[in-house]
Amino acid sequence: MYLRPAAAAAAAFLGLAFTALGGASAAAAADPGAPAAAPGLPGPVVYAHRGASAYAPENTLAAVDAAMRLGFDWVENDVQRTKDGELVVIHDDTLARTTDVEEVFPGRAPWRVRDFTAEEVSRLDAGSWFGASFAGARVPTLREYLARVQRNRQRLLLEIKKPELYPGIEEQTLRVLEEEGWLDTAHVQRRLVVQSFSADCVRLVHGLRPDVVTAFLGTPPVADLPAYAEFTDRINPWHTTISADWVAAVHGLVGAHGRALEVDTWIVDDAVTARKVRDMGVDGIISNAPDVVHRAVQEAVLGSLVP
Repeated sequence: MYLRPAAAAAAAFLGLAFTALGGASAAAAADPGAPAAAPGLPGPVVYAHRGASAYAPENTLAAVDAAMRLGFDWVENDVQRTKDGELVVIHDDTLARTTDVEEVFPGRAPWRVRDFTAEEVSRLDAGSWFGASFAGARVPTLREYLARVQRNRQRLLLEIKKPELYPGIEEQTLRVLEEEGWLDTAHVQRRLVVQSFSADCVRLVHGLRPDVVTAFLGTPPVADLPAYAEFTDRINPWHTTISADWVAAVHGLVGAHGRALEVDTWIVDDAVTARKVRDMGVDGIISNAPDVVHRAVQEAVLGSLVP
């Protein structure tokens, strides 16, 4: 969570005990079993969008590992479903942009995820488009992805993508999370957020598992925010659509778990925009280049402490 001025000043002195780009968090120091927090001083939480996708092919295990190497414990992903019912991690509802599906299955345009079996998807190269060094990377199943995030002691911002294409995907996603050990108290309280652009999807997830932290992707008008606060904990908008007044309006409402609504904005990859949204008071920033954003917001924190 973003530390507002009074808390930030005090917390900064603790933060000075760590290196600007690599120290363990105070939470991790207090609890050796806790996943390492994003490095550095207080400020908005930085989420690695589709993994550290500026440095590795998006939504692959390589991108998860890249985020870990950079020191970021929060990764974001996208979940869709294959023809035979397997949940897989991929952003687009077609396979064409990020795999070699057109070469492997040339006669099956438009190459929609839901028209391929999990076995067929597993045969695709999801890395070569990004760079030769990633050749052979695969589209992970959600189970494979969860296992890697767990192994890395990271945390997950999971997006249910286009739920209108996949009836029942909310229940199925929660079932897989449960089976993989991600709906116990420790994960639910500290390591998992489920989000969607569909308000109906977020509302359904909240109804099925009221303990899970949820987020709505979008920028509702201020007048509509109280309705969202009934079933979600966060409003996550595109950075071009917000102002400091809008962020303050969100913070002024209590969300589904009895705490002030939070704001995690996306997709910010440059220092100027990172500092701009930080100054608006956002709680989190979702970025393809989390190291760039982290460095920018931490420089802003340090600058504010100079007399």
